[in-house]
Amino acid sequence: MENSKEISALVKLLDDPDLEIYEHVEKRLLEYGTEVVDYLENEWEHSLDTLLQERIENIVHKIQFRSVKEDLNLWYQSGAFDLLQGAMVINRYQYPDLDEQKVILQIEEIKREIWLGLQYEMSSIEKIKLINHVFYSVYGFSGNTKNHHDPQNSYISQVLESKKGNQISLAIIYATLAQKLDIPVYGVNLPQHFILGYIDESKREEHEFGVLFYINAFNKGAIFGKHDVDQFLRQLNLEPLPGFYAPCSNVEIIRRIIRNLVSAYENLGSAEKVEELKQLQNILSSDNL
Repeated sequence: MENSKEISALVKLLDDPDLEIYEHVEKRLLEYGTEVVDYLENEWEHSLDTLLQERIENIVHKIQFRSVKEDLNLWYQSGAFDLLQGAMVINRYQYPDLDEQKVILQIEEIKREIWLGLQYEMSSIEKIKLINHVFYSVYGFSGNTKNHHDPQNSYISQVLESKKGNQISLAIIYATLAQKLDIPVYGVNLPQHFILGYIDESKREEHEFGVLFYINAFNKGAIFGKHDVDQFLRQLNLEPLPGFYAPCSNVEIIRRIIRNLVSAYENLGSAEKVEELKQLQNILSSDNL
């Protein structure tokens, strides 16, 4: 790398007691961005100086967080078409070294298992029952009822490893699997819950919002109808607004993941994380389009 000499020289100045020098070094390293991360991590591993390690951690985090913000903004501005991609950008907030290919392959493996059981003449309900069998019975996914507010429930990579997640992370994986198999399952942004809808555009006149039925990914893919949503909203004393029944956008889903994480980290007292996640929220605000 042509800049390696300067980067090495800058890294060696990171433990300088003169704060002004440190601030200049930090500014220069931040300008280099992701290409200095390996140098910094290598220096961290070979140092016993806690101040130096702390400064390196701080700079690496700033670089990686800026990268997450840039990628989230790019995803948003380019149409937010790939829901899984949006979820992986958020995943990288906590796990910057996320192996995205591994996540994609894990999902492809489950998809293949479902595909092997699919038959052309299957009804929509039969297709969902097949997904449910593979997703919950074969692979063992379930809602994390014991530790529902754990932030790990919102990170796709962790959910794929632990097989436990919250309503929205399980719904994202479920909908991604279905859509990869041309089964029209999409997220529905219900207050205090997140569900899925099986969409049939050709029956939009017969079925309100084009939804044939709803699916609860948190409860082993339980299938239910519009009247159940009506009843749920009545229990919450909420007006039955159209948005509570119809499929929502990918942006709304990623916004909701961030809201869950803000809430989780508020409960844990992680003020810095809450502040950073609010910056991610601002990127997805409608006036940013």
